[in-house]
Amino acid sequence: MKSNIEISQNAKVLPIDQIAAQLGIAEGELIPYGRHMAKVPLSVLKRYEDRPNGKLILVTAITPTPAGEGKTVTTIGLVEALGKQGRRVMGAIREPSLGPTFGLKGGATGGGLAQVYPMWDIDLHFTGDIHAVGAAHNLLSAILENHIAKGNKLNIDPTRIFLKKAIDMNCRELRNIVVGLGGRKEGGIPHESGFIITVASEISAILALTTSMTDLKDRLGRMLIGYTYDNQQVHARDLGCVGAMATLLKDAIHPNLVQTLEGQPFFIHGFPFANIAHGNSSIIATKYALKLADVVVTEAGFGADLGAEKFFDIVCRSDGFRPNCAVLVCSIKALKMHGGCPLKAVGCEDPDALRKGFSNLDKHIENLRHFGVPIVVAINHFAADTEEEVRTIREHCRQMGVRCALSEVFDKGGAGGQELADQVTEAIEKDECSFRYLYDLDLPLKEKIRIIATEMYGAQIVEYETAAQRHLRVIEESGTGNLMVCMAKTQLSLTDKPEMKGAPTGWELTVREIFVSSGAGFVVPICGRIMLIPGLPSQPSALGIDIDEGGKITGLY
Repeated sequence: MKSNIEISQNAKVLPIDQIAAQLGIAEGELIPYGRHMAKVPLSVLKRYEDRPNGKLILVTAITPTPAGEGKTVTTIGLVEALGKQGRRVMGAIREPSLGPTFGLKGGATGGGLAQVYPMWDIDLHFTGDIHAVGAAHNLLSAILENHIAKGNKLNIDPTRIFLKKAIDMNCRELRNIVVGLGGRKEGGIPHESGFIITVASEISAILALTTSMTDLKDRLGRMLIGYTYDNQQVHARDLGCVGAMATLLKDAIHPNLVQTLEGQPFFIHGFPFANIAHGNSSIIATKYALKLADVVVTEAGFGADLGAEKFFDIVCRSDGFRPNCAVLVCSIKALKMHGGCPLKAVGCEDPDALRKGFSNLDKHIENLRHFGVPIVVAINHFAADTEEEVRTIREHCRQMGVRCALSEVFDKGGAGGQELADQVTEAIEKDECSFRYLYDLDLPLKEKIRIIATEMYGAQIVEYETAAQRHLRVIEESGTGNLMVCMAKTQLSLTDKPEMKGAPTGWELTVREIFVSSGAGFVVPICGRIMLIPGLPSQPSALGIDIDEGGKITGLY
């Protein structure tokens, strides 16, 4: 069996200007990055503003497991399947981060015959958007540190600086550091700091939520970076470097155009993590895909408790999107893990574990029903799956009152997604959609957190550690409690404890800290032991990646 990168390297694809031409965009209007990737300037896209929106499909999943669910594969395969049916379709997904690519997760460009092209470039530096965000973030940090060292006219308290540094790599050793060593003249003012992974930067969230350069600069200026000695908020605009930050992001604001292995257009733009940010592709990409196509398929990060909730409550609220259908991806292997089957045995039949694992599937169906959208369960097919196991899931979905389809897009591309495409089309055309948000913005912050914890995660109560109680009080006193809520929680469980599978009830969610991302327009409760910069596993994916004299890359997936 060929690897993902071998399939991609052998694919016969079109030059990107021909893909753009299908959308009515001329070659001279693109900003090309080689023959198969390009940025589409906002000035070009704005001419489509008055077009009606196409239909919007959100792809989400059950709680992730090491066995795999196949959410990105399903997203890309569904676009290929709809394209094979002759529909004018586009996809919109996030950009991969180098940290996970070289760490445990690997890339994020699909797999098998359901991939976006060229996967090696997309998984690596792509068009430099993440690097641009890292540069803008670290410029702000450098200007802040320099301001304090050069007289500190704003009276900033170094012990109350929220802004850390950013790096697009999994470096656990940089989570907590001390800066300013070497004396006041050489090193500045010593104080504790640290690094976050670039995709967890508020600037990443801002870029994914912005709609224009003016909006981008306004959001950057609103970033809360710390407090003064007399307890006054300090924002990025106070340091006078917003213009320089926006200049670094001048190209990153434009969406990136690529294609599937079957030639359908795809925007890949934005990269906020779903376990520590809002986990969806950019508003710009989704907004203009809806103008350029009749059907748009987008993907929310991790399980429906994280990425989908944030898509509905943050992304849709920010720009008025109204999704027409949600596809909930599961795999038989993953369901068996949620039913207590060990990873090494998920390839063997275990009907008891499969049925026990339905608790996780059912919870995510319940979660999606909170938002009033039609649901289609997609069974991402693996070679070890049996017909009886597939029948068991189909019957369970029938009893739950949701549509279900087998997806074989990994092995067959668009041809393997025809049942899924048909079910999605029928859901859009026949099922009632009464989209709604989970919570009202004018509710107290604590109540919004409680609603998400109890309704989405199944928690019984929410407990706040001392730091979180202090942060909550400061947020309420500052009048920013009416912001949206972006929960930071492990993706490996519905709870805040990654080892707990299935759908536990009667447990206690612990909020450790609460950050304000005022530029993004939300607050971030940090739950359990979630980290803002991952570490590398004992066997990082980077150890298997290589390139030969002719430039052929191996080991990337």
